[in-house]
Amino acid sequence: MTGTRQQRRRSPAPRAGEEQRAALARERRGRRTEEERQRTRARTAVRTGRSKRAAARKSRPTRGQEIRRRWVALLIVVTLLGLGYLLFFSSLLSVKTIEVQGAKTVSADQIRATAQVPAGQPMLRADVDGIRDRVAQMPGIATVDVSRSWPTTLEIAVTERTPIAFFDSGPGGDGVHLVDGGGVVFKTVKTRPVGLPELKLPKVSVDDPVTRAVTAVLGVLPEQLLKQTKTVTAQTPASVEFTLSTGKTVRWGNSENTDRKAKVLAALLTQQGKIYDVSAPELPTITS
Repeated sequence: MTGTRQQRRRSPAPRAGEEQRAALARERRGRRTEEERQRTRARTAVRTGRSKRAAARKSRPTRGQEIRRRWVALLIVVTLLGLGYLLFFSSLLSVKTIEVQGAKTVSADQIRATAQVPAGQPMLRADVDGIRDRVAQMPGIATVDVSRSWPTTLEIAVTERTPIAFFDSGPGGDGVHLVDGGGVVFKTVKTRPVGLPELKLPKVSVDDPVTRAVTAVLGVLPEQLLKQTKTVTAQTPASVEFTLSTGKTVRWGNSENTDRKAKVLAALLTQQGKIYDVSAPELPTITS
């Protein structure tokens, strides 16, 4: 028993020795001189520098790659220059055809002449805004739209003015003038048009408030009533009145409450009378 106890007491000795040796090694490592530390840092820096240089050499393009890149850049520039020349200066994509759409009473050739598109002009250099403005100044044209139809066609779509009435300049005048729904006097003809009412106003002009009021009323009249209208007169924008083909006179007033006035007038015309006043549709009157 005694021997066994002594062995158990002696067994920790090797462990203590190992711990001492480990502590001694740690102490020796901590005692490195400053020179040794500098050498270690220098070796680390050299290894780091070599790694960076190697990475830089890998990322740097080779001479062949650099030449290919320059050729690609040159090819892109040449392509863009060629495309620009093709679009802006070459006759390959120039205006060869001018199509006119919507022209009925106005001559399509006259519209082409007014557009003034130079022969062989490249499509992209065609001044569509200028063409539109020139065509829009033609008397019988209300709206104009100009567009390019590739590769070589220019399209001009027009809406002609529609006459809603006319006025006669009288003896010594220059003829019969057609007026559209906006009060624009846009055409002169030799004879009175059939089916249009005659304006008998102090002045007919797009800038005249009375003219605009009269044409606004004519523009909203029911078709059946418009066909019966022979003459239209007014002294103010609120005193529009017209004479029907039956000889009856309608005092319409202003251009408001059109639907209500038309319904009231339709009922009044079934009764005998000479003057039918619907300027105030709530209180209509009939005068014999």
